[in-house]
Amino acid sequence: MAAAAEPRVTHIERLITAIDLPIGRWDRAARLVFCNDHYLRWAGRGRDELLGWTLRELFGAPAWAAAEPAFAQAFTGRTVTYERQLAHGPTPGRWIRIQVFPDADANGDVQAVFTIATDIHDDVVLRESLTATQRRLDRFTENIPYPLTYVDRDFVIRFVNKAYTEAVSQSAAELLGRHIGEVRGARRWAEHRPHFERAMEGRTVQYTRLVKAMPQGPRWMRTSYVPDLDTDGTVLGLYTVTIDVHELTIAQEKLKRRVERDALTDVLSRRTMMDHIEAAIADTAGAPHALFFVDLDGFKSVNDRLGHREGDALLVAVGAALQAAVRAEDAVGRFGGDEFLVLAPVHDTDGAHALALHMLAAVREATARGPLAGAVSASIGYALAPRDARHPLNLLQLADDAMYQAKRAGKNRAVHCAAIPFEATR
Repeated sequence: MAAAAEPRVTHIERLITAIDLPIGRWDRAARLVFCNDHYLRWAGRGRDELLGWTLRELFGAPAWAAAEPAFAQAFTGRTVTYERQLAHGPTPGRWIRIQVFPDADANGDVQAVFTIATDIHDDVVLRESLTATQRRLDRFTENIPYPLTYVDRDFVIRFVNKAYTEAVSQSAAELLGRHIGEVRGARRWAEHRPHFERAMEGRTVQYTRLVKAMPQGPRWMRTSYVPDLDTDGTVLGLYTVTIDVHELTIAQEKLKRRVERDALTDVLSRRTMMDHIEAAIADTAGAPHALFFVDLDGFKSVNDRLGHREGDALLVAVGAALQAAVRAEDAVGRFGGDEFLVLAPVHDTDGAHALALHMLAAVREATARGPLAGAVSASIGYALAPRDARHPLNLLQLADDAMYQAKRAGKNRAVHCAAIPFEATR
């Protein structure tokens, strides 16, 4: 039997020598009885330094501890794979995958096993890097103080983080696999659904709103809906993240107000009023708009007699009076100094004149008390778009000319630009 087996082993060994991988053959005592030339280079030793020695003697106790279970299974007829990090040879520290498989004779008896080593260092490093990245990402998503979710194309929740479970007072087990609308309720789903649906079209969507049911009181919150796209651009689902933008929103609103509002009177700024006038004239399908140019009569004497503090207080009172005299959708702004602008949609010239008289009465009422009683009135000129002008500056000029005509006519009155004598316009 031994003589018949020898040619087989020699044949196998010749084949093994041709394979460009380190291959060894080990007996039942785990002694190396054969290895190819690639194994010699991999081990960094000569053949006489390797053959006849056990794996433990060759590579140390840690190497044998990793190999022993695989050897034991291979001697029962199984093929087993394990991984370890090299501590020997020309490339110590590299990761290898070792396949251990039985060398069975014709009767199925296993008297030896083969090992094939494959360098998998780059794969292991990449895998460990990805694993570490995934762990960091998991820790980040779990510990970030903002609610995170992932829903599939059917709006079924597939992931939630700790902050989200705390926000909805439900565990992850209670949430996963359920429709987001079912979790959040019909009212909130109706509010958020349009944003979910737009994001499912492949666009990132943001929704900012004031959330009243917060432990610290009403807060401005922003939810971002971010589509999850595969390589061909198909939307697989979407992520949502909700962050607190209260301070930022308040700061933006304050900045916007500083730009849009007059710092003293809190009516609209000159720039914002011009924007309103341009928009009103551009709206050719809308109702006619009247632009009123309001100038205070006697304001200079107030500043001269009582000082700028009283003058500023008067401007604030007049601004408030004009705002109270018109509708919420009408625009009231300060043009400069003691001049105000009012823009309002009207039916016709009679309607504009009636509103001008109402504003005159409001100014008289606002200045009828205190040390300023009877000292100040208003002159108002007005023009209508598109009847009188189709350009913002022309409309403004006509209203301004009409205001000066009101002053020439005795002040404390309202004049339409059509009533200006021809010689006054030259």
